[in-house]
Amino acid sequence: MMAPRFLSTVIPLTLIIFISCAGQNSNVFTPVPDFTIYELDDFPIDNIGSIIDSRNMPEWLRAYIYGGNEFVEELDNYKNKYAFVAVNRGINLAQLNKWAENISARFDFPALAAERIEKRMVSSATLYPDDEYGLFFETMIKNAYNSEYPGVEKEDSHWIRVRAESEENYMYFVLMIIDRTAMQSIIRNMFARSGARINYSGNQANAVNRLRQTFFEGF
Repeated sequence: MMAPRFLSTVIPLTLIIFISCAGQNSNVFTPVPDFTIYELDDFPIDNIGSIIDSRNMPEWLRAYIYGGNEFVEELDNYKNKYAFVAVNRGINLAQLNKWAENISARFDFPALAAERIEKRMVSSATLYPDDEYGLFFETMIKNAYNSEYPGVEKEDSHWIRVRAESEENYMYFVLMIIDRTAMQSIIRNMFARSGARINYSGNQANAVNRLRQTFFEGF
């Protein structure tokens, strides 16, 4: 059974605080977070296996396989765009074709956008995101999933055949693009909505402000 593969959804974890007692003094030790659970990398070549059929592979797909969205956005055709790629894998090409045909820019793009927004927030955090940004983190991700993204387009799709550990199957890629300026405007509005009426604790407000100012660096 095939399952559409978007970028993995992050499940926020609660930071565990260890308390040790020495005599009458209590010291709180906060362990360094393990961010490997938040590695939401774009699809790298080493996760594909051996490509055994890549007829007429478009330039954007070559770029995506070797460097993810960032490499696609460096191509001349997409320099003023943000690129998002949905990926699916299976043994039945007809079913994959149907999946690619049914992908909707309007209804499926928000999941891709939300994953990328979440990844960007996590990459800037020095603590676990729930601790770094407080309720803003959850609110921002929910708004990302539930927002509309006017102007997003389903640009292209393509499949390749691969072999991994003696098993052959197909991988299907669907490229969606949106104007860079339009996407940034949507996210800025999302920041404003998400931050309204939130009570921050500690340095959370400062962390959110820093994120707002630098969000598009590396997004």
